Amino acid sequence: MVRLDATPPTTSPPETLEPELDYPDDYTPPPTNLYSDEPPLETDLHREQIDLLIRLLKYWWRDRNDFYISGNLTVYYSAEQTKKRDFRGPDVFVVMDAQKRDRRSWTIWEEGGKYPHVVIELLSSSTQQVDRTTKKDLYQNVWRLPEYYWFHPETLEFAGFRLSNGVYGAIAPNESGRLPSEQMGLELGIHERQLRWFTTDGALIPLPEEQERQAKERLEAYLRSQGIDPNQLPE
Repeated sequence: MVRLDATPPTTSPPETLEPELDYPDDYTPPPTNLYSDEPPLETDLHREQIDLLIRLLKYWWRDRNDFYISGNLTVYYSAEQTKKRDFRGPDVFVVMDAQKRDRRSWTIWEEGGKYPHVVIELLSSSTQQVDRTTKKDLYQNVWRLPEYYWFHPETLEFAGFRLSNGVYGAIAPNESGRLPSEQMGLELGIHERQLRWFTTDGALIPLPEEQERQAKERLEAYLRSQGIDPNQLPE
């Protein structure tokens, strides 16, 4: 005999499964970096290359206060002065005649209408098509960017473009294969599979630790030329 007031047995609700989303092949997930719209860096080589270029220039121009260099930082350039659209995050960019201070972004209308003067993009399998087309067109036609370079840290593909009469023309390499930057008075070239800054007379711009090592080597060479073994000197 079944009791009508009996409590039905407790059962667990069926497990809810998240639906599988059918993303298109070219789908890019939204960025997690609040201050850059660019996708995550593809390899350690890309991150290290960005850091290297920034460190080198900051060290070389450490006594100057009239430039700004950053990397993977959002540049807002909307004519309506909104941050909801019209923004990009170049891998490395330099602004001349700018105050050297930390920023969360480069906002054109907050910087006196000043756009970057030099941009370097690092090519990768996921970004190279955009870097060669969409970004190049943007930098030429909207930003009026004076100099645009790209470099692939894996294949070592390297090219530069200079704006002339509103159109980019390829920057011809000098006899050493480096590309001169008229905007910065420096050169860009490949050294030990990395993109590096050079002076106009071809000298490699060193990092602090490289300069210290070079100074030590010059001192040791001088001591040996005087018949002194540097290894026998007191600490």
